[in-house]
Amino acid sequence: MLRTLIVGLGRAGLGLHVPVLRRTRATAVDTFADHPIVGVDPEHSSLDRQREDLLIVDSLRRARELLDPAHTVVHLCTPPAVRAEVLREVAELGFRRILLEKPLAGDRGALQTVLHLARAHELRLSVVAPWLHSALTQCLVQIVADGSLGAVRSVSVTQHKPRFRRSLGSSSHTSAFDVEAPHAVGVLLRLLGDAQVCGAACADLQVAEVTVPRMGGMRLELLHDGGARSEVVSDLSSPVRQRRIVLDMAGGSVVGHYAVGQNDDFAQLEITRDGSTVREVLRDDSLTSCLTRAYRRFVDDADTDDLDLHVRTVQLLDEAKRLAADGHEVVPPHDGRTARKEATIHGS
Repeated sequence: MLRTLIVGLGRAGLGLHVPVLRRTRATAVDTFADHPIVGVDPEHSSLDRQREDLLIVDSLRRARELLDPAHTVVHLCTPPAVRAEVLREVAELGFRRILLEKPLAGDRGALQTVLHLARAHELRLSVVAPWLHSALTQCLVQIVADGSLGAVRSVSVTQHKPRFRRSLGSSSHTSAFDVEAPHAVGVLLRLLGDAQVCGAACADLQVAEVTVPRMGGMRLELLHDGGARSEVVSDLSSPVRQRRIVLDMAGGSVVGHYAVGQNDDFAQLEITRDGSTVREVLRDDSLTSCLTRAYRRFVDDADTDDLDLHVRTVQLLDEAKRLAADGHEVVPPHDGRTARKEATIHGS
């Protein structure tokens, strides 16, 4: 059975991981050790603080005194910009089972460091990717695989939410490409296979006289190896939350709505064919499914799944960031030549 160390007690660590672990530990007694979760938060004093079943300490070295690395899973919930540095310290302290918040890394350089550390220290890496463990995603994969609606022509993903307070008050993310897009890109690669970036744009967040660079929203266009196109649009200044995926298929269409928050873990699926639409509501506690599966694989010493997909996601998003920073997007026309045009973000 495994203990838990959470590094970074911000929105992801304290707001998402801890509540899910509290629920899951009560039922999966064969997986989770009956000991408090240990959290590292340097902002606290050197005195340990007990908070229900969470023990908060101020350093990784103090956490190492309390935990046996051979029986511990480390949740790395630090911002992408510092993840490789923190992973190095975690690895040097002897921890080997690592669960990383998405994205796996913030750019190609950090990705190479993460992969080098994984090889050098024989780390077992898993990435927190709730959409890949979502009941809705499983339905979409089955629909595409069984071919009952024909080939996929295009897919669009909309990921809108208001993110003013966190963007104004924290530098945990430096680009809108790191907020919602990793969820969508992983699903698109799972559904449609590998892809190349053919368009990208990013907008600043503007609030009165304050500007937060690159945090207003993003748009990404992909051309997949099978010929299908996909688009991801995220508006982080939107007045409403929306997580929608639309598949345009030869024999109809599919619209999915992912759960927009942990307070209501239900997804919705609409399938239209021959002019008739069928709607289904799905229980979809995807983060619980993601964390539970990761722990079971760690307990069984099974191979880490989806790591190649997460590596590819980082590579595509890194290319998109560089393309958006140029202020242009590259769109390959049908004759295969490359054209350039000014980038805009639709809907953000």
